[in-house]
Amino acid sequence: MNRAPADFAGQGALVTGGGSGIGAATAALLLARGARVAVLDRDPSGAPDGAVRVTADVTSDEAVRAAVDEAVDAVGGALHTVVGNAGIGAVGTVEDNDDAEWARVLDVNVLGLVRTARAALPWLRRAAATAPGRVSLTHTCSIAATAGLPQRALYSASKGAVLSLTLATAADLLRDGIRVNCVNPGTADTPWVGRLLDLADDPEAERAALCARQPMGRLVTAEEVAAAIVHLASPGASGITGTALAVDGGMQGLRPRPAT
Repeated sequence: MNRAPADFAGQGALVTGGGSGIGAATAALLLARGARVAVLDRDPSGAPDGAVRVTADVTSDEAVRAAVDEAVDAVGGALHTVVGNAGIGAVGTVEDNDDAEWARVLDVNVLGLVRTARAALPWLRRAAATAPGRVSLTHTCSIAATAGLPQRALYSASKGAVLSLTLATAADLLRDGIRVNCVNPGTADTPWVGRLLDLADDPEAERAALCARQPMGRLVTAEEVAAAIVHLASPGASGITGTALAVDGGMQGLRPRPAT
């Protein structure tokens, strides 16, 4: 029987937005691989069993700082892995969302990562001093950062900022021994996508269209995205920083011929 490697044994990990979807799957995989895991979420009740649940909203700097300190204390006083996953979606062209909605989405998707990193960095630097190559910050970005998708102007802008933030932060933290990467999911079978499908005039046709635009012909799963996040955070990826890893069924780079 194959068992998950215990390569995160003794390490503290924090996952924001870990109450559902990709975040919950990531927290579960980190737990399976030996990490002590805290989940930070507005509603962490859906976090996997074994994770410490911390309630906070990433739009509040004060709340994030307090939550990170609470989480670190709960996982043993050390923090090696941070997964910045909290985010929200947005639908529409550049004309369809007002300034308030742009500010709301950017506040969560971009500044939420900034607040989390700021609060976590003192802990990450402390861990990196004794565990080089084992300390990381990984963002959940999106294929929307690198591909033009219809009806996703605001969401794409926010994720483009996440990609640039990841690269700049990787450069800034290089000498601290903290690796910074991101994962770019394609359309994933998550609760948010499920809610979008429920709003469509023909949910089955919309799901088929989303599947068809990914060359593999299906949505990626939360567990597949989590596996990529955990790989980038793992000691086995100690030589990887400043990288965006697409988990998108081939959407970013493949242009297959139509089936005949």
